[in-house]
Amino acid sequence: MASLSSPTFNTAAYLAKAGVGRRVVELKSKQTVFAQGDPADSVFYIQKGTIKLTVLSARGKEATLALLNAGEFFGESSIPAASSLRVTTAIAETPCTLLKIDRKSMRRIIHEERAFSDLFINFLLARTMRIQEDLVDQLFNSSEKRLARVLLLLAQFGKSGKPETTIPKISQETLAEMIGTTRSRVSFFMNRFRKLGFIRYNGEIQVHPSLLNIVLHD
Repeated sequence: MASLSSPTFNTAAYLAKAGVGRRVVELKSKQTVFAQGDPADSVFYIQKGTIKLTVLSARGKEATLALLNAGEFFGESSIPAASSLRVTTAIAETPCTLLKIDRKSMRRIIHEERAFSDLFINFLLARTMRIQEDLVDQLFNSSEKRLARVLLLLAQFGKSGKPETTIPKISQETLAEMIGTTRSRVSFFMNRFRKLGFIRYNGEIQVHPSLLNIVLHD
């Protein structure tokens, strides 16, 4: 069967601008993209900024699941079913520029364009691996090591290209939620990392590659 993929399709150009079934959304810091329980009718691609994903339990306890950066998708659970609901809340941690792609257009582009489909599948595989690594981290590593790993991930160590060694301002409460500990423990470890020269911490966090020593040390 002949491929439906267009030889002139440009994935980067598609994700960079508005068009049929997609529009660019500008958000201020702390603005909500969608809330848990909202209808799930679209997928978002982060062009610029950081998005925080949180979940609220039936007892009212909130947990931070992830901080997502430019080049990542979120809201992908809306793709399989037209009547699904959001299972997380997405909030702009910094000023953000997002591309909002409606469900129908997202399904069409995945089906028709091989280049886009490959990109999206690679993203989903990377997300799945990250979730598995997060679970192992929670089960077996100390809170100090979990914090070091989160800081390195936020600085994009291990990804292709040069890491972003400066992390946008993030609260210690958010870091505590991400690693499953208290704010006081995060404060203790952050001060320790700073004294050891692993980070510089003055509003923004500058991460030094030597922080890997904490993650690699048994």
